[in-house]
Amino acid sequence: MATTGWLLRDGEVLAALEVASTFAERSRGLLGRPGIAGALLLRPARSVHSMGMQFPLDVAFCDRELIVKRTVCLPPGRVTRPTLRPGDQLEVREVEE
Repeated sequence: MATTGWLLRDGEVLAALEVASTFAERSRGLLGRPGIAGALLLRPARSVHSMGMQFPLDVAFCDRELIVKRTVCLPPGRVTRPTLRPGDQLEVREVEE
């Protein structure tokens, strides 16, 4: 993955941006890297992990329009819970005995 652009907020550059849009790119993510000088956009992604990472991750969960819905600092060796989105259909299933 190469730097493909910039991450902006209200016209202000926040960071250099890499985009991981294929399954292989998203699977590899930041594994094996000592850090990142910028941001990595995983598209699509409903959860992330930091297994095998050597550094914490600042994660922003966004909707399809890149509006931030929640943020979390993820220490190495952790997994986030899948993020629910407005309109997700939930289901309750009784345990069969």
